[in-house]
Amino acid sequence: MAKAVGIIEVFGLACAFVASDAGCKAADVTVENFDKNKPANADKLPVPLIVCIKFRGDVAAVEAAIEAAAAAAEKLTGVVSKYVIANPEDGTQKMLKLNAFDKN
Repeated sequence: MAKAVGIIEVFGLACAFVASDAGCKAADVTVENFDKNKPANADKLPVPLIVCIKFRGDVAAVEAAIEAAAAAAEKLTGVVSKYVIANPEDGTQKMLKLNAFDKN
């Protein structure tokens, strides 16, 4: 069975580092590569870059990490969305490996 994955999107890279740190300190999880998205309406956002953080671990740990990361992010630039997938299927596992930071 695959490890659970928690996904949280925040505004800005600095916020992503702070949120990631908070999530890792709150629970026994690992962090996969960050991902980024610059939406079409970027000029209207608080920070024009959305960063996706992916935590992996057991369901309870991932849930705790997501909540800690969200609390930390709300103190900075804010949370766009968050979700926990308890048992990601194979196709989802492949999609989770995508990373736009490697592209221009």
